[in-house]
Amino acid sequence: MPMRTILAACAVVLVAVIAGAPFVVNEGFLRLATECLLLLTMAQMWNLLAGYAGLVSLGHQVFIAFGAYALFLTSGWLEVNPVWVLPVAPLVAAAVAAVIAFPLFRLRDAYFSIAIWVFAEIIGAFTMKSQAVGGTSGVPLATSRLIDFDWFEPIMFWLAGGLTLVTIAALYRLMTSSFGLGLMSVRDNDLAAMSVGVDVQHNRFVAFVLSAAGCGLAGALSFMGNLFIAPLAAFDVNWSVYMMFIVIIGGIGTLEGPIIGVIIFFGLREVMTGPLGLTGGWYLVGLGVIAVIVMMVAPRGIWPVLRDRIGLRLLDVQRAAPRPAATAVLPGVSEQTAG
Repeated sequence: MPMRTILAACAVVLVAVIAGAPFVVNEGFLRLATECLLLLTMAQMWNLLAGYAGLVSLGHQVFIAFGAYALFLTSGWLEVNPVWVLPVAPLVAAAVAAVIAFPLFRLRDAYFSIAIWVFAEIIGAFTMKSQAVGGTSGVPLATSRLIDFDWFEPIMFWLAGGLTLVTIAALYRLMTSSFGLGLMSVRDNDLAAMSVGVDVQHNRFVAFVLSAAGCGLAGALSFMGNLFIAPLAAFDVNWSVYMMFIVIIGGIGTLEGPIIGVIIFFGLREVMTGPLGLTGGWYLVGLGVIAVIVMMVAPRGIWPVLRDRIGLRLLDVQRAAPRPAATAVLPGVSEQTAG
């Protein structure tokens, strides 16, 4: 069966599952599933930047915060249901990314990672001192009275599920295009990519802005589900840590890897805090141990190892090198050889 047909069938099944899940599962499970889907979207966005553009960010929490605050403030100013102003979140996060991209792109490797983390810390410190956004106390969602709480959890789940499916489909389409090929060439060797005509700065800029927009929208949905936002939560560096661990454990530079990483992340958290009865921080210790083991045993992550062993390539965007054409033998040479 062609791979396109398999992917289309999987997409139909997933859409049906997401559409029908709120009618057969309880609100607690829906909330957990929504959290999983939103973190998966954030991890895919971080993977776009680190796994495909070669830019490791330690400050992606700043885009989550910008998206969430933009949603809360815009909804309050306009006095409308927050769902209707969701598009503001990715637009604000993308605009911020577009502004800071030019100075950040002057830095390379670890300097880029540290610089964006410092930027996130600075914005977080200013936010805590600004009473216009609630300061350290944070702000509630002013328009929560406009929300129909009978359908709130199902709607949040549908939004998160739709965002995740669209994100994965869009990334697959993007990375299988000529732009994706150019972006991966920049990741592998930016000087070599530049020498064959790839616009390195443009490709990285597009990936950076798209990554920020996706995290901004997912962050807005996450805090909308809480009906409250505070700087310590919005600018928490653990957002970037979670995204990084999920991608590294699952397989950086793959679309399937973050899915496996999210399953391990939340599975470990629920087991350790539920049946084992351990405190909340222990699952982070467990996740760190798993991450170290994976990096030592399978540096590329879990999915690439499974993919190579079972030969299953679902969302593979890697290109195979073209086979060299058979060398034509001149008739005269072949006759001399035969003689």
